[in-house]
Amino acid sequence: MGAVFGGRSGPLRAEDSLEELAELAHTAQAVVIGSTIQRLRAPTQVYIGKGKLDELKEIARVKKVDTFIFDDELSPTQQRNLENALGGVKVIDRTALILDVFSQRASTSEGRLQVELAQHEYLLPRLAGQWTHLERLGGGIGTRGPGESQIETDRRLVRTRILKIKKDLDNVRRHRSLYRARRKDSRVPVASLVGYTNAGKSTLLNRLTGAGVSVEDKLFSTLDPVTRRIETPQGRDVLLTDTVGFIQKLPTAVVAAFRATLEEAQESTLILHVLDITHANAAEHADVVEQILGELGLNDKPRILVLNKIDLLEPLDRADSHEPIQGMAAPNQRVVFASAQTGEGMDRLLAEIDALLSEIGVESRSSAEGWEEFVRRPG
Repeated sequence: MGAVFGGRSGPLRAEDSLEELAELAHTAQAVVIGSTIQRLRAPTQVYIGKGKLDELKEIARVKKVDTFIFDDELSPTQQRNLENALGGVKVIDRTALILDVFSQRASTSEGRLQVELAQHEYLLPRLAGQWTHLERLGGGIGTRGPGESQIETDRRLVRTRILKIKKDLDNVRRHRSLYRARRKDSRVPVASLVGYTNAGKSTLLNRLTGAGVSVEDKLFSTLDPVTRRIETPQGRDVLLTDTVGFIQKLPTAVVAAFRATLEEAQESTLILHVLDITHANAAEHADVVEQILGELGLNDKPRILVLNKIDLLEPLDRADSHEPIQGMAAPNQRVVFASAQTGEGMDRLLAEIDALLSEIGVESRSSAEGWEEFVRRPG
């Protein structure tokens, strides 16, 4: 279920955003039976208008729907009001869906901590809705207070767990800081792979390094960062790090929880922005990535735009795609057309990495001593 307020939806058209939401639902192993959009001036107490609410009630009755997924983050009140109005049918929002996908994909202890932190911070303001069943008992002795008492108990437990996770993640950050300090001393340049989810970053990592990272045609198929070594034509050892994919409307809680991981990109020597050139919304995806990089303070980081999956283009489209890419590349930005699947363009990409490193003053040498300790593997 999507909504457009005041005539504006976001980087993607409302219809495209719903298609992406359906992909997320599929990744979370849900069966999608349909979608709908409403245009309103502003959100209501139940997020949508009365007419659309009645329509959803009828859909739930006829098609036996057990869950409605909304394409924006709902407030706790909106979510509770929706579930009440829809007769108890489960209601989740885009944030909850993304967190569910992340929880399935996290394979390292750090990744699981990051996901759990985001889940707890999302859950905390919504705990009140978990105890509405006590309201149905009515007034009287024995019914005044237990619900509130239980809510406060749960809130205290959740807050305690959040503090514990943050402490553990702070330890991760300190370890990462020492790790990065040693890496700087060794003068090993680092290239971080960033991009919209499912753009082919992990496939590119595998192509360049033989990393053997699992690759699926699903959103967020890789969640935990992986680092491997590559050697450029001029003999430089470079560490290539795969990072979590970006997506439009990426929840603030997720960005905050994954701060330790995203700091890897902040400390990298250069960034490889991988973009699926075949996607109908490639320009919009590029805008989303640029926006998030800006929020992370990475706009000035040296980068190469890797237009991936060129092997999927028809010959005529391939020729047209080499024209200037409007809205995808900044002026004077290095651009490489490539296919991580077939290997096309990999030599050009490595040459461009060499050229950019030379431009920013990274010396060329046959080997960087001690690079092995900086190779990160999931698990």
